[in-house]
Amino acid sequence: MRLSRFAALGDSLTEGVGDRVDGAWRGWAALLAEALGATDEPAEFRNFAVSGALSRDVHQTQAPAAVAYAPDLASVIVGVNDTLRHTFDIHDLAVRLDEVCAALSGNGSRLLTACLPDPGAMLALPAPLARPLARRQRAVNAVVHALTERYGAVHLHLADVSWVDNRTLWSADRLHPGERGHRAIARGFHELLTAEGFLLGAAPGSEPEQPVPGRAAKAVWLATAGTAWVARRCTDLLPQLLGLAGAEVRHWARGTSARLDHLAENALSSALASLSPGPPLARMGE
Repeated sequence: MRLSRFAALGDSLTEGVGDRVDGAWRGWAALLAEALGATDEPAEFRNFAVSGALSRDVHQTQAPAAVAYAPDLASVIVGVNDTLRHTFDIHDLAVRLDEVCAALSGNGSRLLTACLPDPGAMLALPAPLARPLARRQRAVNAVVHALTERYGAVHLHLADVSWVDNRTLWSADRLHPGERGHRAIARGFHELLTAEGFLLGAAPGSEPEQPVPGRAAKAVWLATAGTAWVARRCTDLLPQLLGLAGAEVRHWARGTSARLDHLAENALSSALASLSPGPPLARMGE
């Protein structure tokens, strides 16, 4: 089996942020695309991912364009930005991603999915701030696992501690992979697709080809793009996150922290029950 057309949907991770080549983002999807086709017949590739995209953007804008493109292979990796918004709703996210996967799969595309680490852990936030984000990301990952099973997607597990703790894989912002990380993702999907019986070219190399950013480059990023990112999140997420953190502290002081987990479990179960027939059980632990 050969793959001749690949479409990538998602946010900055799939757009390629963290892997800059010749002044533009490249990323894992482009690296994987180079290894999909035969030497004399390379695969076509369209990257529909946009930095900052939410599940709503993938559902409303990217998916219709990707369906029209009619790819053999389509990646759908999104959700971290949803967890960083005050509008986060696991039910809405589940329904949107279900419809995206159904549209692509029904059009003949094999799907790629991935579960991701929570941003609170990546940014090493204090526990009262990190726990609400972790709870949200676990719910998103549970939805991704359910949709992976339902649509027979090829799934890459990126929420593993070995991935999170390996700082050589991450860029200066601690949220996006660097070149080494993007190569690791591309190689991971390449290995899984090969195991599925697809005929691929050679896997992307594991070692970076671009110079690793030094301390000066990281400082410049933190002073420019990093500061702008923090400012945007402060006007959107921070007020609600402080409220969530306050609830965490109050429940911890009362010894009732389990109630917050139960509420999240119930919301997740309701979200999964709203999917197409045969909803799987909630799996908040992954």
